[in-house]
Formats: sequence, structure tokens, C-alpha cells
Amino acid sequence: MKKKIAFLTLGAALIAAPVLAAPGAGPRGDADGNGTLTRAEAQTHAAEKFAKMDANGDGKLDASDRAAKRAEMHAKAFERFDANKDGSISKAEWDQAAADRAAKRAERGEKRADAGEGHRGMRGHHGKRGGHHGMMMGKADTDGDKAISKAEFQTAALARFDAADANKDGQVTAEERAAQREAWKAKAGEWRAKRGAAPAAPTS
Repeated sequence: MKKKIAFLTLGAALIAAPVLAAPGAGPRGDADGNGTLTRAEAQTHAAEKFAKMDANGDGKLDASDRAAKRAEMHAKAFERFDANKDGSISKAEWDQAAADRAAKRAERGEKRADAGEGHRGMRGHHGKRGGHHGMMMGKADTDGDKAISKAEFQTAALARFDAADANKDGQVTAEERAAQREAWKAKAGEWRAKRGAAPAAPTS
């Protein structure tokens, strides 16, 4: 089960990246900066993201890439914590890092409150690690080999683009991105409502 979760969460958020971005921001991959994402831009952006995620350059995304990314993140975290660069982390450095993280979380919370967004935490819209993005990564693995090829990655990314392109004109506008974001919020609300419903009483 752990291996399956690890695979599903491998770069999951990046599948949606070519279409959606933070409210008020332009779409990721918008090469000409005009605020509208074309299908060609989405495909190029997906290829660039795949290259960054493919840590060992073997043309596929799998558990080894996730392990390499995790090791890189750990190394960067250690570098941040080790303020005096002596190769070890003191209690004072650890406490300072914890204080910095708490301050950043509070700042993000204030920004979300100002933007009228609810708190989602780190487990996606579905309340569990990876959320719907993790399921999207699972769907991207069309041949079931527990790895995602560049072609599979781009196909999944373009499927997200096509879903957002409501009028099928080959481009996704700010209005279409907003509509897709609202649709996701509505689905997340429905799922939470179902999850919170009391179980039916057993019948005798």
C-alpha cells in the first residue's frame, strides 16, 4: 500500500499545473504572458515539468525519481537549518527553523483568509495524501507498469487542458480557469458532505 501511495503522489500536482494556477495569477506555462494558455503552451510546459521530475533521466517517472527528489529536499532542508554551515544542526538552529516555519504558515493563513479561501492543508481536496491529483497520476499510468512515461504525462496534462477548455477553441482563458476551479471546489464540498454523513443504522 505504501508503494502505491508513493507512486500516486509522485509529482501529482504538476499534472494540473499547465492549466490551473493560484487565483489572480496567470496560468503556468503561459509563454507569451497574455493570460491565456494555448494547447501548444500546455504541451510544452508539461514536457518541461516532466524533464525536471525525471531525476535520473530514464524517460519515466517512478519510485526512484521520488526517492531522488526526497533526498534533494532533505539536503536543501538541512542546508537551511544549518545556519552557521558547520555540518550539524544545533537545538538553537532547529528551534529557529521551527519558528520560521510557524511564521510562514501564519502568513499563508492570513493570505488565504484575505482571498476568501478555506484551509486545505497538505492532503489535497479529498482530505487524504495526494488528493485528486494523486488519482490523476494513477490514471496517467495507462499501461499499468507503475511508471509514467513522457507520453503518458503529456496526455494526462492535455486531458486537464481539454477539460478546462470549455468552448473547445484550443485555449484556456482566465474565465475558464476560474470556472474549473469553482467546479473542483463544488465537487470537494460534495465529497466532504458525503464523508461527514452519519452511517446508516444496522437493520435487524
